[in-house]
Amino acid sequence: MPAGESGPGTGTLPRSTAAGGATSSLRGSPRRGVTRRLPWPTPLAVVGGLALVLAFPGHDLPAMAVLGPAALSLAVHGRRPRSGLWLGLVLGLAFFVPLLSWTGVYVGPFPWLALAVFEALHIALLGAALAATSRLPLWPLWGAALWVADEVLRGRFVLGGFPWGRLGFSQTEGPFLSLAAYGGVPLVSFAVALTGTLLAAAVLTASRAWRGRSADGRGPALRGAAVAVAAALAVPLAGAAAWLPLPGSSLTDGGPTSTVAVIQGDVPRAGLDFNAQRRAVLDNHVEQTLQLAADVAAGRQARPDVVLWPENSSDIDPYTNADAARRIQQAAEAIGAPVLVGAVVEGPGRFVSNTAIVWDPETGPGDTYVKRHPVPLAEYVPARSFFRFFSEKVDLVRRDFAKGSEVGVLDVGGVRLGDLICFEVVYDGLVRDVVDGGAGMIVVQTNNATFGYTDESAQQLAMSRLRAVEFGRTVAVVATSGISAIVAPDGSVVRQSGLFTPDVFVEAVAQRDDVTVAQRLGAAPEWVLAALGLGALLVVVRSGLARRRRTTA
Repeated sequence: MPAGESGPGTGTLPRSTAAGGATSSLRGSPRRGVTRRLPWPTPLAVVGGLALVLAFPGHDLPAMAVLGPAALSLAVHGRRPRSGLWLGLVLGLAFFVPLLSWTGVYVGPFPWLALAVFEALHIALLGAALAATSRLPLWPLWGAALWVADEVLRGRFVLGGFPWGRLGFSQTEGPFLSLAAYGGVPLVSFAVALTGTLLAAAVLTASRAWRGRSADGRGPALRGAAVAVAAALAVPLAGAAAWLPLPGSSLTDGGPTSTVAVIQGDVPRAGLDFNAQRRAVLDNHVEQTLQLAADVAAGRQARPDVVLWPENSSDIDPYTNADAARRIQQAAEAIGAPVLVGAVVEGPGRFVSNTAIVWDPETGPGDTYVKRHPVPLAEYVPARSFFRFFSEKVDLVRRDFAKGSEVGVLDVGGVRLGDLICFEVVYDGLVRDVVDGGAGMIVVQTNNATFGYTDESAQQLAMSRLRAVEFGRTVAVVATSGISAIVAPDGSVVRQSGLFTPDVFVEAVAQRDDVTVAQRLGAAPEWVLAALGLGALLVVVRSGLARRRRTTA
């Protein structure tokens, strides 16, 4: 076996290194034969993946997130990229298989496991890159940047990407959350990963001290471990300090207020056929709005300036179905305020459109927003015959949804809403567009009935909490069956519904126009951090090519 590479749990530690002053893990390792690798790397990768799962909603232990990058860095340190590829795949599977289990609750295991494996392949590439750069000076920094680069890859490419499970989305509480206001979700992911890689450096350096055969050898290693621990602690401390200039939890601070009503009408049943009784779903939302109107008339509720209905609240096209239009008009007139309706609309052509319609009590349907990022294999099926080979469930999507082209900023009763439909909240650029377009608050219309009583709704709510901090805006999450919520600009949840229960919220919300640092910087932090990681990888590749040329010369 070549020098510097060993099987799992084996390796060599030259006496000169152990006794003569261990090389600090922060500075990197010489290329050959220096690092005794930690034993059991594959189980360590499994533990790292499971720790990441525990950090996300459903388990709600966000501090556990740092253990994922720490475990992968420990597992791959000093190994060849091919070993890192395997260990990254192991961690990715241990993470994504349970995290995305909601995708298979009604369609069976194949689509769920296929998506989990596809996402895990990205972590496999990350593991190879971390292994390749683990001998560079300051490798914890490059490793954290590579986590961001990996999230760029899986969040943007292949059918528009699927950035679910980014490290930053786990941080709904704690000191890292504030960093979203300065660099968005990518900066939060970077901070989590950097804390983890620094902890890994501390463990590696301390293990060298433990193996040292003399006090002279242990002293430098212990000092190196102390530096790494101090650096790891400094990252969340910086996040805690970053909270100081940020807005508090009040919904009414920062601008003129408007009264917003959120309607969760519920559905007849959970599952893929949640809307088999489409009229029942529409009627549920109408009846909840009529009850709100009665409460307003009785003085039990404030009169809203705008009423928000969720995605799929009318899967009967109100432009072509007069009965559906009459029911929506009835609700709007009763409440005396415009209603934002989530509807499935015929056209253009052979397509249907996932559309938000501003329905005025006097003039009827007005401005619209069509979902810009339909979900592949759920709202449209590319290469249908190919995917049908793997699962006939693709034919449940009978007609493909059109892709909207305009940013979802709507004037609803004088309130400028930034509208996002369902999974659009996971994509940085789509959220940034509505705030850049002048939205004073953000609305996420969603339908989670197809995922039943799973963690999907809570995971999606977590994303809305990050967005609230990132852009300093109140976020209203409006769901057919839950979880609906009002999220304050500091990410705290002011109101929240349960799953599959009708509910109504009425809150005064400030229409903000302030600009966070994250909004000003846009995607720049993400690209800079990704470039740092890829630059370090390029250095390793060039160095390897140069050595190979010298060997063959």
